[in-house]
Amino acid sequence: MSEEYDVIVIGAGPGGYVAAIRSAKLGLKTLVIEKESHLGGTCLNVGCIPSKTLLYYSEQFYEDQSHRTKYGLEFSEMKMNFEKLMQTKGGVIKGLNMGIGGLLKKNKVTHKIGHARFKSSTEIEIDGKDASTVTGKNIIIATGSAPRDLPDLPFDETTVISSTGALSLKSVPKKLAVIGAGVIGLELGSVYQRLGAEVVFVEALDHIGGNLDAAISKALQKSLEKQGLKFHLGHKVTKAEKKESSVEIDAESSSGEKLQIQADVVLVSIGRSPYTNELNLEAAGVEKDDRGFIKINNQLQTSAANVYAIGDVVDGPMLAHKASEEGVAVAEKIAGHNPSVNYLAIPNVIYTAPEVATVGFTAEEAKGHGLKVKVGNFPFLANSRAHCVDAKDGMVIVVAEEETDRILGLHIMSEHAGEMIAVGSLALEMGVTAKKLGQLCFAHPTFSEAIKEAALAVHKEAIHF
Repeated sequence: MSEEYDVIVIGAGPGGYVAAIRSAKLGLKTLVIEKESHLGGTCLNVGCIPSKTLLYYSEQFYEDQSHRTKYGLEFSEMKMNFEKLMQTKGGVIKGLNMGIGGLLKKNKVTHKIGHARFKSSTEIEIDGKDASTVTGKNIIIATGSAPRDLPDLPFDETTVISSTGALSLKSVPKKLAVIGAGVIGLELGSVYQRLGAEVVFVEALDHIGGNLDAAISKALQKSLEKQGLKFHLGHKVTKAEKKESSVEIDAESSSGEKLQIQADVVLVSIGRSPYTNELNLEAAGVEKDDRGFIKINNQLQTSAANVYAIGDVVDGPMLAHKASEEGVAVAEKIAGHNPSVNYLAIPNVIYTAPEVATVGFTAEEAKGHGLKVKVGNFPFLANSRAHCVDAKDGMVIVVAEEETDRILGLHIMSEHAGEMIAVGSLALEMGVTAKKLGQLCFAHPTFSEAIKEAALAVHKEAIHF
């Protein structure tokens, strides 16, 4: 006889383990199944956490080595112990893994290790360490995603690497080519450039950063180029071939301009695909779209009413915190509450230097939704704290609806942008107007004062610009 649960969660990443903990806190008997022996999913093990660890320490090294002598800080010698840096990253991951395990235990969530496969919409077969068959009244699919490769250049995670391989290299390559100048490519390219690699990007779009505000995208590219990163925009890869000691990439622009790059290592960063193929979804009656994403309604239910899907396996931004919010929402729905997720108020951050953080609509996106907008812009060149720490690159952009003045978007390029963007999420969630945000008193001198000034600029009332 199979074990029975109120909620079974497949996947223990930031969507899955959060859904499991919230379910348990709501009094539901909960099981989480994870195919890996470690918890936390891609985000903790081969994504957000290790990349931010490497970004932080590589930035400190770069600043100390390249800039701080001009501020009066002098060092006799500065070098990077790459092996020790990787050990530091591993220690961070291990500590947080243990923390999630402790949270599951504290909240009485059962944890099983193995591959989950549907036998029906209520029955799951587990293959692996904890092999068994379990039954769930409600099932949450939170299996995440995997990096996409190029058809003629499969990952070997040594010379042709995904983001996973980029976080586990044994040494810093002399030359790194990055295919794709989106969030992941920009972050990992920044890490290795700071550690001494020559880094060159090949991007099919005519700009970097995906859906960034156009002004911020241009400003970020300019700042990264000053740091030594090189960009070939508007170029599609036409051929990629592994040689004896390098990888050769051929690319071509829309105007026919040809480009050839040879690199020691190539990072392919062209997006991720939902991890759904091994779940036997057909047995549960769960439908996918033609891209492999699980179809859901506005309650995060799949075509099987008792089966839900969250995070990277459904359409939308692939963000850890988005998955977590969905996990909480599903748990609360199962428990009989009426939750909602405000997707417009979910922020996104690029952890380059400077950082870029965005929430809500850009002006162009808002116009595309038929909204009339007014925009306030304030540069960090006019911010006192930015002058104190020589971080004058960047700006804040506030997008407000013309008729109601309510804030539709906040976009920041600056040091600490990822911390400041919560102000924008709160403004969107609470329906704050630009006028009201401009009346808020920020401490001086701080980077966050630029938010106030940009809000004032919506009405042409900025004080310092």
